[in-house]
Amino acid sequence: MKPAVFVPFSLRMGMWTQILVKTRVAPLAVLNRVRAEVKAIDPDQQVFRRTRSLEQWIQREDDYAFGRLVAALFSGFSLLALALAAVGLFSVVSYSVVQRTNEFGIRMALGAMRAQVLQLVIASTARNVIGGVLGGLLLSLMLSRFLTKWAEGSAHNPLFFAAVTLLLVLTSAFAAFIPALRASSVDPMDALRYE
Repeated sequence: MKPAVFVPFSLRMGMWTQILVKTRVAPLAVLNRVRAEVKAIDPDQQVFRRTRSLEQWIQREDDYAFGRLVAALFSGFSLLALALAAVGLFSVVSYSVVQRTNEFGIRMALGAMRAQVLQLVIASTARNVIGGVLGGLLLSLMLSRFLTKWAEGSAHNPLFFAAVTLLLVLTSAFAAFIPALRASSVDPMDALRYE
């Protein structure tokens, strides 16, 4: 047991007054006017303590700091997941193009145009991407109750879902375009000699 001393509450009671001011302009711009009004009412009143706007006061709260930390962590992990997905998709499409080089050569030798081979690669990639995006949307809707603990207000926002879906589709298209371009520019004779 540590020794303790009990002190009456009245000895430790702080004496202060808070004034909340709502303005149409920047809050700290009217500070001198508010101080002058307080001095006009009571010249003995001290009005030179720390003054903060509502935004500054909220930012010093623990809940706000925790929310910003969670948002930063989710953002960081989301960007990492997006980068891994793009690299993974690029690798898978590149591998698929290499495996089908012979097929592309035969198609081009039989008269297929570059645009048709490009379309063939992008179409096969698009099927996989659409399946993955639909599966991800379904899972996120199913797990939205669990996720709302950390991401308040954004779990049921259709605009949020649309923006994320568009970002994933654009990332996938960018990751698939380079291997598709490589497949469409293959020389038919080299492709026929491949393997």
